[in-house]
Amino acid sequence: MRHCILIIALTLFLKCNLIQTFNPSTLITGINPEDALLNFTGLARKYGHPAEIYHVETQDGYILELYHLPGTGRKPILLMHGFLDSSDTWILRGKDSLGISLADNGYDVWLGNTRGNRYSSSHISLDPQKNPEYWMYSIHELGYYDLPAIIDEVLLRTGAQSLTAIGHSQGNTIFYILGSTRPEYNAKINLLIALSPICFMHNTSPPVSTYLKLAPKLAKIARRMGIYDLLRYDGPENKFIRKICSQPIIGYAVCSRLFIFPLIGFDPTELEYEFYEVLIHHLPAGTSWMNYEHFGQIGMSKRFARYDYGIKGNVIKYNSTIPPLYELSNVTMPIALLGGRNDPLSTLEDVDLLKDHLPNYVEYLVNPRLQFNHGDSVWGKNMKDYLFRYIYSTLEWYDIYP
Repeated sequence: MRHCILIIALTLFLKCNLIQTFNPSTLITGINPEDALLNFTGLARKYGHPAEIYHVETQDGYILELYHLPGTGRKPILLMHGFLDSSDTWILRGKDSLGISLADNGYDVWLGNTRGNRYSSSHISLDPQKNPEYWMYSIHELGYYDLPAIIDEVLLRTGAQSLTAIGHSQGNTIFYILGSTRPEYNAKINLLIALSPICFMHNTSPPVSTYLKLAPKLAKIARRMGIYDLLRYDGPENKFIRKICSQPIIGYAVCSRLFIFPLIGFDPTELEYEFYEVLIHHLPAGTSWMNYEHFGQIGMSKRFARYDYGIKGNVIKYNSTIPPLYELSNVTMPIALLGGRNDPLSTLEDVDLLKDHLPNYVEYLVNPRLQFNHGDSVWGKNMKDYLFRYIYSTLEWYDIYP
């Protein structure tokens, strides 16, 4: 039952003969296949920066894994991953990835993991494989509990008063939630560089809008079936996906064109076959159905609001029939927004809307590369050429050096 949707989708894909669109010329080499099997510490060691590991306990009992790539400077930079992702995303390109590039340049780099992913699947009392309560969280808890715990740990370990942050996708949303609900943390952020920022999702189109619309219904079905985790890294769904998607040649043709590119934007030049072979062994990294549902609620209601528990649940939780909005006027940390024209998840119309609601956005850049999509911010083959210079120039503008 848990694989039905995937099987149906794959069958329809093959039936429509979309496999014929596969171009063998996209088989570009250059990434070492062993990277598919290395975890974060293995990758970091391979690329010259052995990682320190810290375990951070949140106020509500979740235990998060935090990595540190020590630098020569004393100004910490925190990198936060996106939806269904992990800290791996920042170093998968090796020397051409942002995390390793920052470390190579002497920056003191910290990489967080939010609850439920492959590295943050522990709790002081709950077992994620036995206790459904473990998975009762949405993006709200990631911003309200996980992020402040991570920030406090970094500041404690470094002795710094504040840090610089770079987020991707959901990795930015949690900062807006934090700044809105715990405004004292705004002063702890020197600057947030928001890559492919997600907040409002008013202007999405199919298939993204379809996934958002289906989220509440699919989450309800999953709960009725006793399923609360979504694509847990070591779960049966992920094993099934990897088995299908790792098939030589055909796996790339099917999975990239059926799942990846429709959601992040078509750009096969930047997500070539050999890197894809690495990526599918690190992603999806796991989250909760409730988290996915919350994004669906935001997209369909056109309100950047807290999780909707239904009328009765909202009255109990919020003393209101509808969930309250996140007050973006409280988000006073400086934020630089970097978007792309080929990003169906973070459309420029929605980034414009976010910009208009932020009291302290300091820069808004639309990447000049026309094909720049949602994944190019972290996985792009040549992102060092069309992205890194903007990140480094923004850091330098704010006097953030190693």
